[in-house]
Amino acid sequence: MISAVVMPGPGAPLEPRAYERPDLEPGAVLLRTLGSEVCGTDVHLWEGRLAGVPYPIIPGHISVGKVAELGPGASARDIWGEPLEIGQTVTFHDVHGTCGQCWFCTVAHATTRCPERKVYGVTMPADEGLFGGWAEYVHLKPGVHVVALPPDLDWRAFLAGGCGLPTALHAATLGDIAFGDTVIVQGTGPVGLCAMALAQLRGAGQVIAIGGSRVRLQAAGRLGADLVLDIDAMTPDERLETVRDVTGGRGADVTIEATGVPAAVPEGMRLTRDAGRYVVAGQYTDTGDATFNPHRDLNRRHLDVRGCWGSDAGHLWRGVQVLARYQRLFPWASLISGEYDLRDAQRALADVAAQRVVKALIVPRAGRS
Repeated sequence: MISAVVMPGPGAPLEPRAYERPDLEPGAVLLRTLGSEVCGTDVHLWEGRLAGVPYPIIPGHISVGKVAELGPGASARDIWGEPLEIGQTVTFHDVHGTCGQCWFCTVAHATTRCPERKVYGVTMPADEGLFGGWAEYVHLKPGVHVVALPPDLDWRAFLAGGCGLPTALHAATLGDIAFGDTVIVQGTGPVGLCAMALAQLRGAGQVIAIGGSRVRLQAAGRLGADLVLDIDAMTPDERLETVRDVTGGRGADVTIEATGVPAAVPEGMRLTRDAGRYVVAGQYTDTGDATFNPHRDLNRRHLDVRGCWGSDAGHLWRGVQVLARYQRLFPWASLISGEYDLRDAQRALADVAAQRVVKALIVPRAGRS
């Protein structure tokens, strides 16, 4: 039998569940889970802040595993088009089932908005199978985008970036960060921390982190932030004054919001220079309204505001390449504050919710190798 952790519903205690080994379809893959991240999305799921979730579910949407079994017939292939092999270490894009035919897939080239998309660990019911990473094995349906990890990339370093890395890569790309730009990142969680590293790789001249929680502020310093501002120690006006002092009175060329706090959005607009770029990546759930002045904060200032919703398989592939190339430049693995067995998943979830950790991993005993 295969052990998994199930989230029965919002606020309900996590439960263990045993599964039979699944029968694989042609082109399917069974992964033996090495590790799966615990991220803010999992907290949102437990708090019931995402619509349309078919509870009960097995959480865990970004995972790494070893190929344990391949379905009969046609070989499953990775994103390069190469056949997968037993024992290979891989990750996969959590979004599955985009149709490739709707207007968003074909015209807008925005697969993250495809109405048919399903997401491992989020919108795939636990009653239908092993479709989340908080389990000893994960069943990858035919057509799931699989990315093989380069042999010299530590899988823990990849999970340290986790879902935050492709989301941050999407945001940094939308921000068009140029050489010498001053970049502000609002939020020192995994998305924000990854955005700080990526801003440097894109040539930022100065990176300013704004966030909270001592352990996360320290991580921002380790990842190269030039200035770290503690939201608990300063008022918004004091933060604005500080930013203007270090930017010649202008503000940031690019600001990336990665907080999930509505009030951060109007503040971020004001922290950004006239004709600058503001990317909103952290408003993944509806936590309320925020107010800004369309004339003073947006139009008169010629501000370019861009929304960033999730990531696609291309962002995941690029994220893996960035980690493999620059894993020695940035201490990715140092972001991992704790590893938890399946039976400790409830504690891991609570630690992430309370921001006692930067990154928490679920590492089943079956995956400890």
